[in-house]
Amino acid sequence: QVQLVESGGGLVQAGGSLRLSCTPSRRTFSVDALGWFRQSPGKERNFVAALRWNGGSPYYADSVKGRFTVSRDNAKNTVYLQMNSLEPEDTAVYYCGRGKYGSKSVADFGSWGQGTQVTVSS
Repeated sequence: QVQLVESGGGLVQAGGSLRLSCTPSRRTFSVDALGWFRQSPGKERNFVAALRWNGGSPYYADSVKGRFTVSRDNAKNTVYLQMNSLEPEDTAVYYCGRGKYGSKSVADFGSWGQGTQVTVSS
């Protein structure tokens, strides 16, 4: 069972930046995607961005296109989510999950980490 560990959350002012990290406990298979989702209190967990561990293009939710970038460092076995131009609406717990490349559905991802809180103040 792959365990995922997120880190990098925090408190930032609107317009600021944060970089989140997600490290699987072991190297995932090339067909897997690693995705970022976020969840606000009382709301559903929603897709943010994802990529395949080896090859394939990253893809994003419309709400973060042009502001967020998902990338990987194979040598460090880590996936990153660089978040720029943050808005108060980006405030949520951010989760990393392993799942099906190309999907934006939370039902197609699992092995969730514990999450990391991102708070954007206005």
